[in-house]
Amino acid sequence: MSEYLSILLPAMAAGLLVIATHVPLGTVVLDRGIVFIDIAIAQIAGTGVITAGLLGFEPHGVAVQFAALFAALGGALFLTWTENRWPKYQEAIIGTVFILAATLATILLAGNPHGGEYLKELLVGQVLWVSNSQLLVVAILTALICAVWFGAGQKRLGRMGFYLLFSLAVTASVQMVGVYLVFASLIIPALATREAVSRRLLKAYAVGASGYAAGLVVSVLTDLPTGAVIVWSMALAGIACSALEKGSSAKPA
Repeated sequence: MSEYLSILLPAMAAGLLVIATHVPLGTVVLDRGIVFIDIAIAQIAGTGVITAGLLGFEPHGVAVQFAALFAALGGALFLTWTENRWPKYQEAIIGTVFILAATLATILLAGNPHGGEYLKELLVGQVLWVSNSQLLVVAILTALICAVWFGAGQKRLGRMGFYLLFSLAVTASVQMVGVYLVFASLIIPALATREAVSRRLLKAYAVGASGYAAGLVVSVLTDLPTGAVIVWSMALAGIACSALEKGSSAKPA
């Protein structure tokens, strides 16, 4: 039991840190209709990591973290500019940016004999093997992001502030849990609680946390890929939450 807990507790802490920032950001993303922004920024950050690795920097060194952050910030600034210039086509532009970043990552890894494995790790993540140093760095960034988000408020941040904060949140999480889980953590809780008439944020947090908890346990017991199992667990939790919400709203007053 202690062996399982030594693996599950850090992984669960990583999941809670991710949803701490992604749940409130996700409600805004869904309401604004730019649902692919998270996966696009995450993929851009991941491509920055790959580029830094090809230049000879240590996989989890400071230089790689800055490369991921600068790549994500560059993508965020570009998407801010496109939203101001072509707001009607912003979703299509975000999708195009994602596919360009994804294919660039494939091209950069084409000559690497371990490229396929590295790309898989970037997409699915290695949440079970998260280190204490990673958790500490992400915890500090998460505290800063939440302080700014809940302290300043969405309106005071504006578009530029939103995109910059968003890129920082994604950069902090993508190397820890992977692109797929970053996207799922952003969209699924927000989507599941879209019709909530009260305590939407609290319910969204519950969907995210239960998805991580159930997915981690099932993954360890069945030896199935952790990231993929958590995505499905979160989706099932979201479906259950949505059904309960519809049932409660359908009751006669």
